[in-house]
Amino acid sequence: MMNPLSLKGFYQVGGAVLLLLGILGFLLGGTPNAPGLFGQTGGILGLWLTDGENYAHVFLGLVALAALYVPGLNTALAPFLKWIAVLLGVVGVFFGVYSFVPLGAPLFPSATPLGAGALNTFGVAHLGLVDGVIHLVVGAWALYVSLMVKGDAMMAKKM
Repeated sequence: MMNPLSLKGFYQVGGAVLLLLGILGFLLGGTPNAPGLFGQTGGILGLWLTDGENYAHVFLGLVALAALYVPGLNTALAPFLKWIAVLLGVVGVFFGVYSFVPLGAPLFPSATPLGAGALNTFGVAHLGLVDGVIHLVVGAWALYVSLMVKGDAMMAKKM
């Protein structure tokens, strides 16, 4: 079994989960008139996955899995996987913190109170409390696994 606290495990588990989440978001997202499990009007745990989020999840999941399993691409990306995980960690923490910013805060003009179900994140996504916690956890996970890798040479050996 792959260790999810290793760099390879992060890409395997994270990539598979993102890909699955994106696909389920498209299949079960629903519409305002026909709510789905991840729809605007009461998704699972309050998650509302927009098409923009679903595309991002599918893309990131495919890239993560391809970085490990596509011959040629995996060797080309191996020296950079640690730094890609750092970038993903920083982005995850950013969106995690951003989701806790009150709507209409002056530093975040895109987070305007447009009503229930508003796209409060740069006009493409709706991030709520559960989204924020998930992004913080995944961001911390990415930063942890990237900091556990000693260096590029060690990372290539661990892969």
